[in-house]
Amino acid sequence: MILAFDTYYFNSQAKTVCLAFETWNAIEPVAIYRETLSGIADYVPGQFYKRELPCILSLLQQIDATAVNAIVVDGYVYLDDEQTPGLGCHLYNAIQQNIPVIGVAKSNFTTLDKLKLPLLRGGSANPLYISSVGIEVEKARQYILTMVGPYRIPTLLKTLDTETKAV
Repeated sequence: MILAFDTYYFNSQAKTVCLAFETWNAIEPVAIYRETLSGIADYVPGQFYKRELPCILSLLQQIDATAVNAIVVDGYVYLDDEQTPGLGCHLYNAIQQNIPVIGVAKSNFTTLDKLKLPLLRGGSANPLYISSVGIEVEKARQYILTMVGPYRIPTLLKTLDTETKAV
């Protein structure tokens, strides 16, 4: 099973959603998990993980992760080529490095060059940026490439974004 997480912030609250799907080319999720937390800290530049990681970990406690092969997060695994941990790396460490984490970012992070790969999908001129820990970044890129959908953002990740923002 594969888990994909995203969080939406509003009124000092955070709504985190996780889609669970069986294969990279799945058309629909097998489960959707949701949780809204209050008292969320403000965003601090360069420390986004401090805001989002607790939300992901809280929701992850509600999921049987014994059969999880990978976790996808909206963002980066590393912040630079010196492997400064980003959200994905902090998550990987928090789960005792048992499950590979793949970061899928919509915008370029210029301090990161060697540890990310661009991915063009659906005829878009704007790439997604793939980073990973616990799995080779090229393999992670291939997994995201094989996800279903005719557009830049795979259908399941678009569904995740829509679910997360539905308040």
